[in-house]
Amino acid sequence: MVDTKSPGDKTLSVPTKTLTLKPRVETGTVRQSFSHGRTKQVVVEKRGKRRVGGDAGDAAHAPEPAAVKAAPAKPVLTRPAAAPAPRSGSGVVLRTLTEDERTARASALADAKQRDVEERRLAEEEAKRRNSKEGIEQAEREAAEARRKAEEDRHRQDEEAKRKAEAEAKKRFGEAEAKAAAPARALPTARAPGVAADISDEDDGPRQIRRGPGGVARPAAPPKTTAKPAPAKQRGRLTLVTALNADDVRERSIASFRRRTQRLKGHASNEPKEKLIREVTIPEAITIQELANRMAERAVDVIRLLMKQGQMVKITDVIDADTAQLVAEEMGHTVKRVAASDVEEGLFDIVDDSTDTEPRSPVVTVMGHVDHGKTSLLDALRHANVVSGEAGGITQHIGAYQVTSPESGKKITFIDTPGHAAFTAMRARGAKVTDIVILVVAADDGVMPQTVEAINHAKAAKVPMIVAINKIDKPDAKPERVRTELLQYEVQVESLGGEVVDVEVSAKNKTNLDKLLEMIALQAELLDLKTNAARPAEGTVIEAKLDRGRGPVATVLVQRGTLRVGDIIVAGAEMGRVRALINDQGETIEEAGPSVPVEVLGFNGPPEAGDRMAVVENEARARQVTSYRAHQKRENAAASISGMRGSLEQMMSQLKTTGRKDFPLIVKADVQGSLEAILGSLEKLGTEEVAARILHAGVGGISESDVTLAEGFNAAIIGFNVRAHKEAAAAAKRNGIEIRYYNIIYDLVDDVKKAMSGLLAPTLRETMLGNALILEVFNISKVGKVAGCRVTDGTVERGANVRLIRDNVVVHEGKLSTLKRFKDEVKEVASGQECGMAFENYGDMRVGDVIECYRVETIQRSL
Repeated sequence: MVDTKSPGDKTLSVPTKTLTLKPRVETGTVRQSFSHGRTKQVVVEKRGKRRVGGDAGDAAHAPEPAAVKAAPAKPVLTRPAAAPAPRSGSGVVLRTLTEDERTARASALADAKQRDVEERRLAEEEAKRRNSKEGIEQAEREAAEARRKAEEDRHRQDEEAKRKAEAEAKKRFGEAEAKAAAPARALPTARAPGVAADISDEDDGPRQIRRGPGGVARPAAPPKTTAKPAPAKQRGRLTLVTALNADDVRERSIASFRRRTQRLKGHASNEPKEKLIREVTIPEAITIQELANRMAERAVDVIRLLMKQGQMVKITDVIDADTAQLVAEEMGHTVKRVAASDVEEGLFDIVDDSTDTEPRSPVVTVMGHVDHGKTSLLDALRHANVVSGEAGGITQHIGAYQVTSPESGKKITFIDTPGHAAFTAMRARGAKVTDIVILVVAADDGVMPQTVEAINHAKAAKVPMIVAINKIDKPDAKPERVRTELLQYEVQVESLGGEVVDVEVSAKNKTNLDKLLEMIALQAELLDLKTNAARPAEGTVIEAKLDRGRGPVATVLVQRGTLRVGDIIVAGAEMGRVRALINDQGETIEEAGPSVPVEVLGFNGPPEAGDRMAVVENEARARQVTSYRAHQKRENAAASISGMRGSLEQMMSQLKTTGRKDFPLIVKADVQGSLEAILGSLEKLGTEEVAARILHAGVGGISESDVTLAEGFNAAIIGFNVRAHKEAAAAAKRNGIEIRYYNIIYDLVDDVKKAMSGLLAPTLRETMLGNALILEVFNISKVGKVAGCRVTDGTVERGANVRLIRDNVVVHEGKLSTLKRFKDEVKEVASGQECGMAFENYGDMRVGDVIECYRVETIQRSL
């Protein structure tokens, strides 16, 4: 209320307007309908738009106060913000607003302005969206108009073509035949606006189409018929309400009627279908489901046929190829038998055309006994020092190098093989991939066991041999002795009237090396070595290893074709794509031709040494070959393990009968060749009592998984030229697992042999000490029976083992508990003296019994 005072102290009460932000909302209720006849009363609100003008507009539309309405002669009261209270014409004084009221009014005005700005922004966005939608609709209308015009043009062209065809038919066959040849239902040509055209329809009959002024076809009103309209078919979902209120019977749907018609047609046509004869490819084993799919027959029919033959099978059972062939032929199909090994057909040994071949470098393998100078001779030929990098001066790996002959300028590929007895498989591989074998024999040592083995490998491979008698610079060298000893093994050199070339060389002084190269070149010319370099490459894996930085690395000797970077290769059960090729000098090359040894990077895993390598056309073929080989490898391993497996009772009975003990080992080596040699040597160490059990063998460093496996089986870990990873070494130290490192195969085999010898049961040996005759038996209290004896021969010792013999029969075996001479305990009694003896836990002694005294010695056995 505003208090106003007049000069005559008259008071007028004027109600003031409350400053509030009332929402302009109109509310009402509507009834909303839902499915199944349900409804719901919903309250809705209608918000009015805010009028621009702030409080002025509100004041203009606000109702006047009652006091002001009562005095219409008075002027409208105003409230200036900060002016002094003026006086009106009637003397009414207006009170000024307080600070709080002004602040509230200012904040309300600011909020109203903010809402107005926001509403204007929303209105502009709505207008933009509406304009965009109108543009899209306009574009759609234009596109529809363009499509309609194109359709009209097409119809017009069709009509022109039909009229031309009719005219042509009239000219040829006459009017009657033209009418018969014309289509029964033709679309009318384009007509003038407003002209009606009849279109015959298959179901609905003729109807009229009128074209408006713009050429747009619009359907005319349907013709009036005198028939009564049929009752409308009930549409919508069948609910309880509609079912109760329905006057007509619910009709069958069109889709249901069509399904019934098709079903009746299918039953009516009982004509037998034509039998399709297929060529069925049958592998070595196939499931019934797969066989039925390949024949396009039902699996039930196949099972029924097998049941007639007396076989109760399921759809997932596997049958052999013979049974599958009988089933397929019984059902009228032809059969094509294939084997799983067919995936390897055409992979190797494809005959080259003689017109495409060209000469290649010879492959020479250096073989012989250990420490006869094979690697030194090869170093002298290639001006290198490989032997200095070998542990103990003994070659542990197989190597491949290329040497250029100084006389002819042609290249010769040399393969160096170890001479240790454990590397028999390496020497056999070297003899298989070679063209010429150089047999190195030391002039001061003669023919040794590995020399004889190398001769046998060369004869088995049917390759020519050149004997290099090395170390002729030594004072005790006897080359003639070597030639004579070779005669024992059917090797007759040329100097003794044979066909085998022999050359006396010295790797240390580089004597007669040129002559050796000349003999190799001459032998290669006689062999006439040729191959096709343009075909996909084939080769042999000489060595393989797992490099931590480069991954699986394989040393491959390319024998035929050319190996290039990017080729997809297969070797054994491993495949890959060639990422890099590195020659024997450590240089990266792009391709390797025939007789070139290279290191290949890109295999998925290290292949086994001796595997044949081939280039295939795509990855799918490579996966087929490797999956087949991996499957074969697993089957062979499972077959070998199944022979050792059995029930617990069988294992215990076998342990009782054989008493064989296992020495568990985990072996990791740097390359596949060394691993193969180690496993072969350890296998030879086994006996009937103890044998090495290889839990895991692989190429590469010792990992944490190896340590975990060793912990589970309490096994030792052997590393040959490899080291354990940092985490593996810490785990082994924490769990107390022993890791032994070796770089010479001699030391490895010797240490394992000693460790396995510790598992052997020791040998017990008896040593006779003496005999004593019982003269009298005394029964002493608190002691028991004591025999008074005389030592007849030898000596009797206290604590020794004794036998009580009665009538030449052993009655008791035990130990002496008491040995007295008179009243004193003594350690031993010599022959001819009398003594008293008592046995441990035995007292049945009689006069005349003989006591035999002996000592048992334990002797440790070794392999």
